[in-house]
Amino acid sequence: MNVAKSGYRVFSANSSAACTELAKKITERLGVELGKSVVFQESNRETRVDVKESVRGQTIFIIQTIPRDVNTAIMELLIMAYALKTSCAKNIIGVIPYFPYSKQCKMRKRGSIVCKLLASMLARAGLTHIITMDLHQKEIQGFFSFPVDNLRASPFLIQYIQEEIPDYRNAIIVAKSPAAAKRAQSYAERLRLGLAVIHGEAQCSESDMADGRHSPPSVRNTTGHTGLELPLMMAKEKPPITVVGDVGGRIAIIVDDIIDDVGDFVAAAEILKERGAYKIYIMATHGLLSADAPRLIEESAIDEVVVTNTVPHEVQKLQCPKIKTVDVSMILAEAIRRIHNGESMAYLFRNITVDD
Repeated sequence: MNVAKSGYRVFSANSSAACTELAKKITERLGVELGKSVVFQESNRETRVDVKESVRGQTIFIIQTIPRDVNTAIMELLIMAYALKTSCAKNIIGVIPYFPYSKQCKMRKRGSIVCKLLASMLARAGLTHIITMDLHQKEIQGFFSFPVDNLRASPFLIQYIQEEIPDYRNAIIVAKSPAAAKRAQSYAERLRLGLAVIHGEAQCSESDMADGRHSPPSVRNTTGHTGLELPLMMAKEKPPITVVGDVGGRIAIIVDDIIDDVGDFVAAAEILKERGAYKIYIMATHGLLSADAPRLIEESAIDEVVVTNTVPHEVQKLQCPKIKTVDVSMILAEAIRRIHNGESMAYLFRNITVDD
């Protein structure tokens, strides 16, 4: 394809090798060259972006993966979008496979909905559209004032299960908590496998202290009218961890959208091992794998962790051979092509349910 006549450019907003590699895979599939730009940190840690070619009147796609330094990656994206906006680009579309701060999409006590703030910042910087993958909560799409295409990684993970897991017909899909049951059910139905749910797992995000149900204080040092007396709420008591479903003599496949702090996954693997599962796989879209995650996985009963390349994790793979990667550049490239040509995106969501 002649880049000059294509009417669009693809830029990488991150100087890291992982982001550049993903951007090159996408541009190779599209048959275009990667846009010429320089992204770097100055001596005072300020981010600087220099666009080295004209973008006037063109549609621009900015590819940005989110490494461990999340805030720097966000500033790179904001500054590049603003630089392209002031250079008279026609449309600026962010390709953000993993959307950062997506876990902070609900009000917690006296906190804030940071995900909504980030959506507003991206709009003010100049973005007019976003392509992302497996948002932590699908309601996040409502935070944006412009279109959001939330792609799914499940077809690639299901293909991996079918091609790379021997005797996968003897497997059972596992939800590590009741909250993940819908996603697990979707996988189980498409693979025609059984379903198991682990119940009784600690849910930190739903704890009494996190959701503010102890605020305001029950005792007030005020005079006069004391207000209404609310019924006494019974404290939650988590039941003993149980597995709903037979995993004995089966391959257990735990599915989720994000794997970051692997403590819950390691505990789930131990329970499944005790219940007779002889192999344990974890399938997740975004492999953040923070802190000691590689070491904990290596020392655990988990046989393999399969994630996509939405987030750079090459260092973690060197530390733990159990971590495997599935490439999703194909669907990102196809989304870019269809958006530029004004084609329907429905093909990319065939056989996809809202629960994926």
